[in-house]
Amino acid sequence: MPEVWMRGPLPDVPPLLQPVAHALLQAREEITELMTGFPDELSWVRPRGRGGEVASVGFHLQHLTGVLDRTFTYARAEALSPAQLDALTAEGTPTDIPVAALVERFSQQVDRAMQQLKSTDETTLTDWRGVGRQQLPSTVLGLLVHAAEHTMRHVGQLSVTARLLPDN
Repeated sequence: MPEVWMRGPLPDVPPLLQPVAHALLQAREEITELMTGFPDELSWVRPRGRGGEVASVGFHLQHLTGVLDRTFTYARAEALSPAQLDALTAEGTPTDIPVAALVERFSQQVDRAMQQLKSTDETTLTDWRGVGRQQLPSTVLGLLVHAAEHTMRHVGQLSVTARLLPDN
């Protein structure tokens, strides 16, 4: 099957946001395939790569979900909630949550992102948005594009990490 971007426009997604939606859906497909059957006992192992330990599979799965949540929150011109800040603090902390559940959480976050993309008015894409406590400058489009590229970057890192682990 061709990659998501090669399957044509996605219904109800504004034309200028098609690449963001394509990237997020592609990431979900790749993560689902990569993590199917991945052993839970390896989810928090940090393998050694060139230069030292690399982030665990569990971290990447938590981080992928969290970054999408946070960047899309900022794109709506909202501040992070206490629950979002707690989740940010907890990213990378080993849990007993199975890999399949972490993948499902990411998938659900992609669903929420897709709904937001569908409801985003293209005339707001250049509107200013502040990021974080320092209110660093961005725009709606800047945040949405960053969410997509950051997601794909971590999909690549997740793929490498999973392949570095023994018995996988």
